Amino acid sequence: MTTDNSAKSGIPLCVDLDGTLIRSDLLIESALALLAQRPLAIFSMLAWLLRGKAHLKREIARRVVVDPSTLPYNAELIDWLSEQRTQRQVVLCTASDITLARPVADHAAVFDDVIASNGDINLSGTRKARVLIERFGDKAFDYIGNAPVDLAVWKHAHAALVVENGHSLSSAAAKVATVEKRFEVRSGGSRTWAKALRIHQWIKNVLVFLPLLASHRLLEVDSLIPSLLAFFCFGLCASSVYITNDLLDLPADRQHHRKRNRPFAAGTLPLIAGPVLAVILLVAGFGLAMFVSRSFIGVLLAYYVLTSAYSIRLKRVMMLDVVVLATLYTTRILAGTAALHTKPSFWLLAFSMFIFLSLAMVKRFTELLTLQKSGKVKASGRGYDVEDIPLIQSLGASSGYLAVLVLALYVDSTASMSLYEHPHYLWMLCPLLLYWISRTWAIAHRGVMHDDPVVFAVMDRTSQILGVIAAVIVAAAI
Repeated sequence: MTTDNSAKSGIPLCVDLDGTLIRSDLLIESALALLAQRPLAIFSMLAWLLRGKAHLKREIARRVVVDPSTLPYNAELIDWLSEQRTQRQVVLCTASDITLARPVADHAAVFDDVIASNGDINLSGTRKARVLIERFGDKAFDYIGNAPVDLAVWKHAHAALVVENGHSLSSAAAKVATVEKRFEVRSGGSRTWAKALRIHQWIKNVLVFLPLLASHRLLEVDSLIPSLLAFFCFGLCASSVYITNDLLDLPADRQHHRKRNRPFAAGTLPLIAGPVLAVILLVAGFGLAMFVSRSFIGVLLAYYVLTSAYSIRLKRVMMLDVVVLATLYTTRILAGTAALHTKPSFWLLAFSMFIFLSLAMVKRFTELLTLQKSGKVKASGRGYDVEDIPLIQSLGASSGYLAVLVLALYVDSTASMSLYEHPHYLWMLCPLLLYWISRTWAIAHRGVMHDDPVVFAVMDRTSQILGVIAAVIVAAAI
């Protein structure tokens, strides 16, 4: 990385890292990576922080490795730095720990040297300014930054170069230095936040209405309101978990053909906003749950604990991950019964476990098929490799057909006879479900399935038509 700078006569150019060179923050990246490996390390982090931020960064950096090739870089800035390096010395100057900063500098290949925090000194604000003055002299270097804390550095810089969204920072920098250049970086708007919350995934929470529909109480206001509240509780809680999952799964997501475009992985939303928003959503979800019932709060808590365990560890355990996914779907149905103060139906729970286990298998099958086409062997952050494709296909299709069997047995049970005037009409649901399961797996086999089959089912025209036909059959049976 170090080059001969004798021929470079221009004023040295010093470049910030977090939020400037990369659209992320190495401290948060490394802290999240450590928490993904050891959740209880949060208590160690608090102890390290008591000894200073530099010590915290060094202790975290000693325990994790951040792959610099996966980070979201500011491509425009790097191209410009490549040109500048031919004329003058370019130095990476960052508050991140040197252990993590140096590999990033090596990967970017546009720097002559690296100045960073060392475990004793947190190189930020006035400390960074002091170090640069000692090395280059007052007003003898240019500096690129992206945050208000950089104003302390720009005050002593020959020229300020600003990476920002809008013009407020450059306006502030103009009061203490000459602003030579701006790099516009667009942050996410409402659509980006909605994408981070995965509002479209709330469609899965309609499962809380299944007990309401199955008991034929849809038109009862006293029953509908608790179910609606349960729907929003699960939506808020699920969004909190989605954000947490995205934060803990950054490296794997950035290697995925589609997930790398998620807001936090792509750097379109600040990482620091993720944990704050996740906590707010979680508190809101459980606060709203207090207006439903105590038993519902218990089910929602079980859902949160299980889905958090899935995000942190269980999703990496082969086969257990798909069973947990099926259980999480079924938990929504249990929540619906808790909201109504009724007992869960054995038939509904059994059907749910088998059908959603099949769909979870579709999800893994699709991911592995995509992996195979890209020439890779093992799924990042998962317990599968491409050799498992035939096994998953076999188990998934079998689980789907078992769901049809449960439905067929239910039609001829005393439970259906007590709820439906013409329960034999429900037999027509069996061929519909057989066709839908078979078609879903055929589409997955051809490699054209969305990697979330539930979203596919909602958006697929054929699935929509089959859903309408099934609704008509159920209505006729009543």
